[in-house]
Amino acid sequence: MRGLPAMAAPLFAASQLGSQLGSQLGSELAVNILSAQSLLAAFGVLGVGVVMFAETGLLIGFFLPGDSLLFTAGLLCTGSGHGGLKLSLGPLLVCAAVGALAGSQCGYLIGRKAGGALLARSGSPRLHEGAERAEELLERYGHAKAIVLARFVPVVRTVLNPMAGALQVPARTFTVWQVVGGLVWSIGLTLAGYGLGSSIPNVDRYLLPIIAVIVIVSLIPLAAEFRRSRKAAARTAEKGAEG
Repeated sequence: MRGLPAMAAPLFAASQLGSQLGSQLGSELAVNILSAQSLLAAFGVLGVGVVMFAETGLLIGFFLPGDSLLFTAGLLCTGSGHGGLKLSLGPLLVCAAVGALAGSQCGYLIGRKAGGALLARSGSPRLHEGAERAEELLERYGHAKAIVLARFVPVVRTVLNPMAGALQVPARTFTVWQVVGGLVWSIGLTLAGYGLGSSIPNVDRYLLPIIAVIVIVSLIPLAAEFRRSRKAAARTAEKGAEG
C-alpha cells in the first residue's frame, strides 16, 4: 500500500514549482499569494473561493494559506483590518464553502481517474510527508474520521483527497464526509475570525499569534485520535499477550 504509482506528469511537475510560482507571481502582480491579507485585498471573497479550491483540489495549491485566509477573511468582515478593507460575511461564507467542497471533490476525481496515485515524480519533501500522513490517517482511523480530520491539517488536506480517490475510497463515503469536514472547517474558521473581530477592538494587531494558535488548535483532534488509537492498540496487545 505504501508503493505509490505515478500520476499525470504535468500535475506533479507543477507541484514542484509551487513555491517558486508563489514568489514570482507575488512580485509580478504586486500580490503575495502566500499572504492572506494581500490575497483578500486584491481579490476579495472570490479570491477566497479560488484559493480554497486550489488548496484542497490541486497539488500545486499545497503551499496556500488556507487556515489563515479563512480566519483573516472573517476578521475583515468586521472592518477590523488595515486600510479599511471590509468584506461581506454572507458571500464570503458561500465562496469559502463552495471552493472547499468543489476542490476536495475535484482532488478525489483526479486521484480516481489518474489510476495511479501520487508523488512519485514530485521532489517536494513537504508534499511527500503530507501524503504519508494522509495515507496513515486513512489506514488508522478509517475513511470517515480521516476525511474530516484531514481538513484541519495543512498539506494533508491537499493530498488526502487524491489519495482517497487513488485508494478507491467509495465515492459516496468520500462525498458525505468531505462535505461534513469541509463545512465545519471553512465556515467554522471564518465565523471564528468574524466573532473575534467583533468582540476585540484592533484585533488585527495580534493576527500572527492568533493564527499560530489556530494551527495548534487544529492539530488537537488529530493528536487526540492518535493517542486514543495508541491506547486501544496497547490494550489489544496486552490481551493478546495474556491469551
